[in-house]
Amino acid sequence: MGRKESCTGGDAVFLLVGGLIGAGLALLMAPQAGKKTRKYLCSLAEEVSGKANEAVSDFAETISDFVDTATSRATEFVEERANLSKDSKKMLLSALDKALEKLEEQRKKLEKSI
Repeated sequence: MGRKESCTGGDAVFLLVGGLIGAGLALLMAPQAGKKTRKYLCSLAEEVSGKANEAVSDFAETISDFVDTATSRATEFVEERANLSKDSKKMLLSALDKALEKLEEQRKKLEKSI
């Protein structure tokens, strides 16, 4: 059986950057005046940069909202379940710690891809 490949955020960034480099080189080789091409590339870079910043900002806001919601729900759950055994509480805290670690890993991956 074949191995399933998955595309990570870093792979998508490399694909996007590669596409932009290829497009830039194609424009540089195009039969236009150099000044006009450079001006176009500059405006294109500004546009892509703006869209990328907006996407990262939206993603960060979504993650922040998710963390806030998860934290409040976990707090509510713990408060409502004050009668849980100590082992159950330890298991819940362990699961929350693992979730925070995974979230931190994803944040670092995103940071590296910027």
